[in-house]
Amino acid sequence: MIPHAAWPVDPGVIAPFLLAAALIELTPGPNMGWLALISAARGRAAGFAAVAGVTVGLAVWMLAAAFGLTQALLIWPPLYQIIRWAGVVFLLWLAWEAWRGDSDPAAADGDDHSTLRGLFLRGMTGNLLNPKAAVFYVALLPTFMRPDHGSPLAQALTLGGLHLAVAVAVHSLIVLGGAGAGGWLLTRVQGPVLRAVMAGGIALVAAWMAWETRG
Repeated sequence: MIPHAAWPVDPGVIAPFLLAAALIELTPGPNMGWLALISAARGRAAGFAAVAGVTVGLAVWMLAAAFGLTQALLIWPPLYQIIRWAGVVFLLWLAWEAWRGDSDPAAADGDDHSTLRGLFLRGMTGNLLNPKAAVFYVALLPTFMRPDHGSPLAQALTLGGLHLAVAVAVHSLIVLGGAGAGGWLLTRVQGPVLRAVMAGGIALVAAWMAWETRG
């Protein structure tokens, strides 16, 4: 049996941390809305490609927080606002792209490698431009770290890895649910109407992000 003090994090904080991470990920937000839309329109393969991108984006913020780089957001608040509005503009651009039909969901092949790569990059970029992810790691992780265990870096990486696992699980469930609903949607909504639904949905996600990250 591993001695209590030999754990990189206090074993007593793992369950509360996982619960907190699950509650945060289950709270409706931009990732949830975008992943549901993509999965409904393009299917599971596209949804999971987007999840992979979202996860990489979160991982970058987690590593930046673990090494103290995200403190810049607290030291210079305008940086937070720059990233925040860049993320909103990026989502509005995706909405415009959907409206023009540059990536018509009805015509896209969910198994096409270029399509999957594009969704991966969109998911990653969207999360790199979401400063709330950085704030999550800066604000939440320290409350679960204990001085009598591993180094701050080891604890941050361990807890951050647990959060990423929770995020992948929750986002995967959203993809499966969205893809299941997508079959019903595609049999009833086609062509320009489907593009309008996608564009409107993504625009709402952009507004959602602007509201959610305002603090």
